[in-house]
Amino acid sequence: MTENESEKQDFRLELAQQVFLFKSTDIAGVDKAKLQAQILQTIFSKGLAPYYEHLCGELGWELQQGKLQEMQASNAKQLEELAAKIKDAEENLGETEVRDALAAKAAFLGSIGDREGAAAAYSDTESKTASGAAKADMVFAQIRLAILYQDWHGVKKLLAHAKTICEAGGDWEHKNKLKVYEGVAAMYSRDFKRAAELLLDSIQTFTTSELFTYTSCVSYAVAASLVSLDRVALKERVVDSPEIRSVIGHVPALESCLNALHDCNYREFFRSLLGVIDIIRADMYTHPHVRYYMREVRLVAYNQFLESYKSVTLESMATAFDVGLPFLDTEVADFICAGRISAKIDKVAGIIETKRPDAKNALYLEAIKRGDLLLNRVQKLSRVIDVD
Repeated sequence: MTENESEKQDFRLELAQQVFLFKSTDIAGVDKAKLQAQILQTIFSKGLAPYYEHLCGELGWELQQGKLQEMQASNAKQLEELAAKIKDAEENLGETEVRDALAAKAAFLGSIGDREGAAAAYSDTESKTASGAAKADMVFAQIRLAILYQDWHGVKKLLAHAKTICEAGGDWEHKNKLKVYEGVAAMYSRDFKRAAELLLDSIQTFTTSELFTYTSCVSYAVAASLVSLDRVALKERVVDSPEIRSVIGHVPALESCLNALHDCNYREFFRSLLGVIDIIRADMYTHPHVRYYMREVRLVAYNQFLESYKSVTLESMATAFDVGLPFLDTEVADFICAGRISAKIDKVAGIIETKRPDAKNALYLEAIKRGDLLLNRVQKLSRVIDVD
C-alpha cells in the first residue's frame, strides 16, 4: 500500500504493481504512457526477456525484436557462465559448492522471469539442499515469480509446499514469513478474516520486506481487521497495538477510519472510508474485492450502530452516517433481507426495530437445521445403496 520506508522490495513485485495499474480502467490519475515507459525500462534493464514476450502478447504491445534479442543474448551468456561454474563445482569442489552454483542459476532464471527454467532449477537445487530455511527461501522466491505472472493457482500450490517444508524443519523466522505470504494469498482470495489473523500475528516480528514494507503490512492488517474483527477484538489487537499505532499515521485515511469506527463517529467514518477505498482500489492484492469490501465495512458500521438501540428512526441513523435517507433505507433493507442485520423496518413509522437473537433458540434452530441436512443425506444415500 503506502511505501514510506527504504526497505528493499523484490523488483518483480514493484513491476507487477505497475503492470496492474497499467491494465486497470477504474483508477484515477494513472499516466499510462509514463507507466509503460517505466515498465519497459525495468524489463530492459533487468533482462526480463521471457516476461517481455508474455506481456507484449497479453497487452498487445509491439515487440521490439532488437531489444528482445539483446536481452536473450545477454541472458544466454550469463547462463553459460553459470553452467561452467556448476560443472567446475561438480568436478573439483564439494556438495556445498555444487548446491550454491545450482542456487545461483535458479535465482538468475527467476530474476529474468523464466518460470519454467526457474522451476526446474529450483527443483534440482532443493534436491541437494538439507536446510529447511534454504528450501523455504527458494519456494518464497518462486511465489514472488508466480505473483509477477498473476498465477494465483501456482501461488496456492507453492504455499502448500512451503508449509510442508516449514512444518518439517523450518526455523521461527521462516515460519513467520510464511504467515505473511499466506496472509497475502488469503487477502487476494477475499478471506479477510484469515488475512487479518495471519498479518496481525506477523507484525511484531515482520521480516518479509521482499514482499512489501512494514507500513504496508500494517495497512493490510488493519484493512482486513475492519471487516473481520468485532469491536472488542479490534480495540485489543489493533487500536491499542503499539506496533500499529507507531506507523498507522503514514496512512491518514486508514487511521481516521479505524479511530472513527472505534469511537462510533460514523459521520467521520464514512468520510474517511472514501480514502481507504481509493487505497484498496489501487492495490493489486485488494482491487478485485473493492466493491465487496466497501459493502462489508459499511455493514460492520451499521450493526455496531444498531447494537445500541432497540429502535431508532431512519432519519437519525441517516444523520449519524451523513448519508441520504433513501440510500440508507435501501441498503439496510437489503442487508436485513440477506440476514446480515437482525432488524426490521417499520416503513410507516420510519423506524428500525432491532431483534436480539436468543442464543438458546439460535442453537436449537441450528440443531434442527443440521438434523434435517443429515436426514436428507441419509435418504440420498439409501437410494444409491440397497438398504434392507
